Amino acid sequence: MCLTGVDYFSTLGYQPAIAAAAAGLLSPIATIVLVLVTLFGALPVYRRVALESPHGQGSIAMLERLFSRWNAKLLVLALIGFAATDFMITMTLSAADATAHVVENPFVPHWLGDYKVLITLAFITALCVVFVRGFSEAIGLAVVLVVVYLGLNVVVIVSAMMHVTDNPQVIDNWWLALTAQHTNPWLLAGLALLAFPRLALGLSGFETGVAVIPQIQGRLGDDPARPMGRIKGAHHLLTTAAVIMSVFLIASSFLTIWLIPLEAFEPGGPANGRALAYLAHEYLGEGFGTAYDISTVAILWFAGASAMAGLLNLVPRYLPRYGMAPAWASALRPLVLVITAAAWIITIIFDANVEAQGGAYATGVLVLITSAAFAVAISLRSRGRRGHSRFFGVIALIFTFTTLTNIVEKPDGVKIASVFILAILVISFVSRARRSFELRATTVHLDDAAYAMVKNAEVFHFIAHEPSPSADSEGRYTQKTEHARAANHLPENVEPFFIEVFVDDSSDFEGHLEVRGVRLGDHRILQVHSSNVPNTIAAVLLHIRNKTGRMPHVYFRWTEGNPIQNLLKYLLFGQGEVAPVTREVLREAEPDTKRRPWVHVG
Repeated sequence: MCLTGVDYFSTLGYQPAIAAAAAGLLSPIATIVLVLVTLFGALPVYRRVALESPHGQGSIAMLERLFSRWNAKLLVLALIGFAATDFMITMTLSAADATAHVVENPFVPHWLGDYKVLITLAFITALCVVFVRGFSEAIGLAVVLVVVYLGLNVVVIVSAMMHVTDNPQVIDNWWLALTAQHTNPWLLAGLALLAFPRLALGLSGFETGVAVIPQIQGRLGDDPARPMGRIKGAHHLLTTAAVIMSVFLIASSFLTIWLIPLEAFEPGGPANGRALAYLAHEYLGEGFGTAYDISTVAILWFAGASAMAGLLNLVPRYLPRYGMAPAWASALRPLVLVITAAAWIITIIFDANVEAQGGAYATGVLVLITSAAFAVAISLRSRGRRGHSRFFGVIALIFTFTTLTNIVEKPDGVKIASVFILAILVISFVSRARRSFELRATTVHLDDAAYAMVKNAEVFHFIAHEPSPSADSEGRYTQKTEHARAANHLPENVEPFFIEVFVDDSSDFEGHLEVRGVRLGDHRILQVHSSNVPNTIAAVLLHIRNKTGRMPHVYFRWTEGNPIQNLLKYLLFGQGEVAPVTREVLREAEPDTKRRPWVHVG
């Protein structure tokens, strides 16, 4: 909960000030709307996500299951772009806000304000060092930071409440000013609803909450496919974090608007972006205020930890499996270094400016929550639970409105997210093209019939045969054999095997191969379902060589058509220029020419 909380709870460092700046005197009511949406909208959605995705895949995996083929892959890549926006900007924005708290402390030399970018880069680098050391260290540090930070916030809020108790006229002054501005209570409620999208940063933390589910121990005897102990722990995590945050948000929104003049929230004002820190210095002295600043700086710096954890969970789960990232992207430390480098670039581009990054942050958060709500609604509808589906459909529409409002008010957010999406799409497809000649089979297994055929054979001559949509006849295989003897000079005394690859989902990159043995008259046929033809044939040939110690031969005919078009067809649909691609896959997989299966083309 604390690893999630360093992102979620750290928003207390700036959320009350953002609410006051965005909604003015209405900010406490707008914050109550935010809390209601959190407890009765986002929390039910992510409790359901935790139930359906207990291994940390999150709502993106739910949507991947609901769609198929390239549609699913492209949707996932787009959502990863928004998730990357959310997580990366969480790191850079929080580090920049930590820097702002440092340079605005009264004991810090003013000249440090000229080095905000360098200080922010130092914070990001320190976060990288923590994750390079190991994940358990990050969790332990998160616990300490969250406990200290929330403890100090309790002190600040109780102290502010005591001041309000001694000076109750501040409540009357606020109420009189509010009702003077908005005499109609319905208009007041409507304006609070319209102000809600500008407070959406207070919803951050839910997606990282489900990302850390694999760290929850669960119960002994849990079903690995549906570990109810872990799921119940995830529900406790999400609910506890949401309730704690809701109490702090409501209390801080009222106290800051009662005790801090509105002009202090304006850009350059002493409470801009640091309302609770303002109260700490004002009512508890500069010494306690500085201790509070240090705690705020520490948790804002480490808020990037939950974002880093989210990226380290998200990227290896999808991109390498799609063939859209190098294999090393599954390794922790190299990926940490790449993410850190990207955070440096973003910080330099935005000059460590918190407000400039706020729109992109809110856009990423809202798009992920909206997609999660739609995923839950569609999933429940597909299971026949229409009543629950309608409830989550309404939540999805609320978040859709909030997202669109945020995009209209802060279009820079969707522009930045579009850059992330475009970069991920380009890098993904370039990586997939570069990796297209790899062996893609994670494992190969021959069923009993296939193994019996292979075990009893003296020589292996395979004819690559395109399976027919209808049932193949014995005559078709006989005709194919005669063609191979004529075109490929297949020896007359050899009875060949046939190998057939059924392409199911060409958008998949790698997977297990189950080879099935079939007899049709005198013809021996090996059939396998896969995402592509050439890589599959190469993998089966190498597996048979390793299993038997005998060298296989495979016979193709040249593919008709333009070779460039055929190569593109292979990249997209797993078919096309089969013969030369099979040979290239074998060449890359087996550098020793004496141990490489033979490829014949005629």
